[in-house]
Amino acid sequence: MNDAISFILNSQTVSLDDFGPTDTLLDYLRLNRKLTGTKEGCAEGDCGACTVLVGRLIDGSLRYESVNACIRFIGSLHGTHVATVEHLASKDGTLHPVQQAMVDYHGSQCGFCTPGFIMSLYGLWLSDEKPSRAAIEKALQGNLCRCTGYEPIVRAAEHVSSARPSALFDPLQRDRSEIVSRLWAIAQNGTITVAKGNERSIIPGSVTELAEILKQEPKATIVAGSTDVGLWVTKQMRALNPVVFINNLAELQTIAVDENTITIGAGVTYSQAFETIAARIPAFARLIDRIGGQQVRNMGTIGGNIANGSPIGDTPPALIALGATLTLRAANGPRTISLEKYFIDYGKQDRLSGEFVEKVTIPLPKQGSHYAVYKISKRRDEDISALCAAFHLTLGEDNTVSDLRLAFGGMAGTPKRAANLEAALSGKPWTQATIDEVRDTLDEDFTPLTDWRATSTYRQLTAKNLLTRFFLETSGTPQEIKRFELQEA
Repeated sequence: MNDAISFILNSQTVSLDDFGPTDTLLDYLRLNRKLTGTKEGCAEGDCGACTVLVGRLIDGSLRYESVNACIRFIGSLHGTHVATVEHLASKDGTLHPVQQAMVDYHGSQCGFCTPGFIMSLYGLWLSDEKPSRAAIEKALQGNLCRCTGYEPIVRAAEHVSSARPSALFDPLQRDRSEIVSRLWAIAQNGTITVAKGNERSIIPGSVTELAEILKQEPKATIVAGSTDVGLWVTKQMRALNPVVFINNLAELQTIAVDENTITIGAGVTYSQAFETIAARIPAFARLIDRIGGQQVRNMGTIGGNIANGSPIGDTPPALIALGATLTLRAANGPRTISLEKYFIDYGKQDRLSGEFVEKVTIPLPKQGSHYAVYKISKRRDEDISALCAAFHLTLGEDNTVSDLRLAFGGMAGTPKRAANLEAALSGKPWTQATIDEVRDTLDEDFTPLTDWRATSTYRQLTAKNLLTRFFLETSGTPQEIKRFELQEA
């Protein structure tokens, strides 16, 4: 039995056999390694001050992603390369071009958030030689600044991409082949279990081993991206034991596409899935772009968003409206259920003892059907939904409703279809008169709660108005429909 994890920190290979399952990368960097360039701002993956890059092998290639160290657990680091802001400058003190651009364009004032911004820009610099302004803004969604303002930082990003010399000092480019070789050398062979006192971190080596572990440990906490579980620890101070980390399992990071479906493994992050989904279901991709910041999308998984059963999770309404199915797996094999039936009640899901989410299969919208997803939140980016609505409509040749799926999040204790409203619209002409006639039927489907995100009255009225919006977006000329899509984008 292996009893230690190994990863590369900047240029050094690290082996750890004494950490707790909820110990974070941020605390390890600052307290154990004295790498204090990585800051703690919010401790909830929101401000980006703790941003570092984590490189991992995906399909044999080394991919670096910006992540929030404050909610990244040490147990998830096996077989990765962690790069902090201290790794950028050369040994003689010469700043990396990204750092120098921040100096030249006055991108730093108090300086507290600056290392996080630099690491996010560095991740973009590595992956996109000529990013658009939109790409720069997307890369910085998860970084908050209270004093400088973002324009100087954006100008620094534009400069460092347009003025990129042919030969630059860059440790991650220069040492890439060496890093790949070192990561292959520490690749996992079998399950790793690290104990600290009576606490255990378990890193299975395969999906089969994961199933056997959960058979023996049915109450273990499964952690993929930790973008939700991390807050259980940093904000609620919850003790978790044991914790099973699954982000290393390549078997759960597969994406398969055929003519009719996309099948996404439970370990696939939002960032990994984005390109595939954007090419086939653009409305769903626009929703993904509003889930957290880039760091959260680089860590969080679609499978995890489903598995935790939150009534305000963003992806379940979008997937339910598409008719997605969920494959659950245990030691005795898999079973597949309709995604909407997975959610039973608040905090209760149809997941048997020892089962875990293995994959979700998403039917592609059929040619000629209409599909839209709407997220309502207090701010556009990096905010939790007050409510989320997804509509999938097929019209008959006589412009009557042939098939309709309406799914909502934030309106009940679970993500849920509006069954009464669907029935009221079935077979009816798709007209404003019909919408006006039946939209109050939504009162029979939902009685939402009032909380700090929105009142019950606001949620109910907004949900009805989103139905009207969907009608307007799908009943105009092709030019008008395209205009709505561009506005939403």
